[in-house]
Amino acid sequence: MALLVIIVTVALVFDYTNGAHDSANAIASVVSTRVLSPRSAVIMSGVLNFAGAFLGTHVAETVGKGIVSPEMILGSRTILIAALSGAILWNVFTWRAGLPSSSSHALIGGLIGAAVVQSGWNSLEYSSILYKVIIPLFLSPVAGFIAGYIIMLILAWISLGMRFKTANTVFKNLQVVAAAGMSVSHGMNDAQKTMGVIALALFIFHKIPVLYIPVWVKIACAAVIMMGTLNGGWRIIKTMGQKILRMRPVHGFASQSATAGVIFTASLFGAPISTTQVTTSSLLGVGSSKRFSAVRWGVAGGVVIAWFITIPASAIVAALCMLIFTFLGLS
Repeated sequence: MALLVIIVTVALVFDYTNGAHDSANAIASVVSTRVLSPRSAVIMSGVLNFAGAFLGTHVAETVGKGIVSPEMILGSRTILIAALSGAILWNVFTWRAGLPSSSSHALIGGLIGAAVVQSGWNSLEYSSILYKVIIPLFLSPVAGFIAGYIIMLILAWISLGMRFKTANTVFKNLQVVAAAGMSVSHGMNDAQKTMGVIALALFIFHKIPVLYIPVWVKIACAAVIMMGTLNGGWRIIKTMGQKILRMRPVHGFASQSATAGVIFTASLFGAPISTTQVTTSSLLGVGSSKRFSAVRWGVAGGVVIAWFITIPASAIVAALCMLIFTFLGLS
């Protein structure tokens, strides 16, 4: 029982780092364009992350039983500790470095690395990983880029005859709405990932007969991701809001609208996608709609590299943790 409490606690720590790490995705543009103060933006995002966590369980089910087979790891009591350790350590590293990497893929990588060491390659759900992780890994940034590009072109055409001051005021107000929608979508996708891990732990410890998401798990994960969001994530806000593209309210509205739409759609299909990836790619699409030189491609390139090394890096860290547990006879 004590070990189960530890696993749930560590999972909630991951949920907290997820909120602190990814809150920047929802509020970076409204802060950098001075539409909202950092304090107001963070409070709004935190509350709406909490609300979004209750919108469905499709993503939670994918994480709980679509990455590794619950039956294959039923005998292991430390596999989830190793998986979460890999994800948290990678999150902390990228958080400190100011790199907007993916908390989602850090968790998935951690699950994969720990499961392979514990139960072998046959413990992985290859079909689900392919269709709900790998394909969305590539398609969601492309969708974000295209959506940001098209939305920005449409907005540029609509605002063509508007005075600059009028357009700025209109898009400042609309940007708050878009940031709110993005915060809800973040809670809808990201908080459910931790729900899936805790439900898997409850199943492994025979506390639930089948893998489902109890109400108390939903409430706990929603509350913790809200607290993490309230912590901010100011290094990442600087990268997302200032270094990739010189932001104006119209850019923020376009990128956040594109991001929220992609995340909502993915959540309905149970795909645990990266909010960071979609946000960054939508910013690139918005900037490219004006001219390619408007985007700081050097910074963007570093972000893209962080995307693709997250799953293998967190998997390696989790695998090493699992090896240490096994060596100590704690597997």
